[in-house]
Amino acid sequence: MQLTDSRALVTGATSGIGRAIAEAFGREGAHVLVAGRDAARAAEVVAGIVASGGTAAPVIADLGAPDGIAVLVEAAKAHGPIDVLVNNAGIYPMSGTAQTDEATFEATMNLNVRAPFFLTAAFAPLMAAQGRGRIINISSIAAHLGTTGMALYGASKAALELLTKAWAAEFGPAGVNVNAIAPGPTRTPGTAPMGAGLDEFTSGFPAGRPGVPEEIAGAAVYLAGPGAAFVHGATIVVDGGRMAI
Repeated sequence: MQLTDSRALVTGATSGIGRAIAEAFGREGAHVLVAGRDAARAAEVVAGIVASGGTAAPVIADLGAPDGIAVLVEAAKAHGPIDVLVNNAGIYPMSGTAQTDEATFEATMNLNVRAPFFLTAAFAPLMAAQGRGRIINISSIAAHLGTTGMALYGASKAALELLTKAWAAEFGPAGVNVNAIAPGPTRTPGTAPMGAGLDEFTSGFPAGRPGVPEEIAGAAVYLAGPGAAFVHGATIVVDGGRMAI
């Protein structure tokens, strides 16, 4: 197992990609801190990891709340040093620029940029002090493509990818690997309302279909594991080939 004896904090771990990452980390031997707003959903994910032979614990916080980041940091620190931080929690509003109100703008930047920034600010120095650590930011191919209706979301993820590079420069010399994953369209509860439209949209990709969360989780396991020791400031695109065409 690649992550034995490590402790991983995964935000937004109660659903979709975050849940798949938490479960994959559990299978690879990590003690997983399942972070989310909903205690019942977090408990369900924890129970599944434990039933599969792993170890996990819930850490409950609303990262969109004014004190949410501080609450999560303190709850996570109570479990001991964090070796792997996955900044996955986020929202993805889709609307035209003129139709996007200030509340939506602030909520998106708050959760997609501010939360990863200050969680990294809290944990990266501690990782650096112990001479090792991994930070994985979940971005999107929307950071690389100009798409109608996704200006705000894409901008927030582009900011996260720039932060990934800056943090690699800042913390890499102390043994902390900071990287990102940019998923393409993925079948999750969040994209369920798209129904067959998601299949139609991705039918022209080289893969010919949308991704599934477990495929994104595989990239996260790689970046968290020993095989990625020489990978710093990179964004791994897992999009079924969308960026290639």
